[in-house]
Amino acid sequence: MLFNVMKRFVIMAVAVPLAAAGARKLSERLEAKSGPSRGSRALRQGADFLGGLRGQQKKKRRFAW
Repeated sequence: MLFNVMKRFVIMAVAVPLAAAGARKLSERLEAKSGPSRGSRALRQGADFLGGLRGQQKKKRRFAW
């Protein structure tokens, strides 16, 4: 049981932020090479989602449309 808890902690503390940073970097390189596209936008949104899993969400606007 302790091993499962440690494994989950390592995944959330190391693997998720690395995946988010990699997706964001890949999105930036794709946009620099060929401009904005659906794929680069999806990568950026995926990185934002993974960042949100760790509590690194952007502050939401009070009256967001």
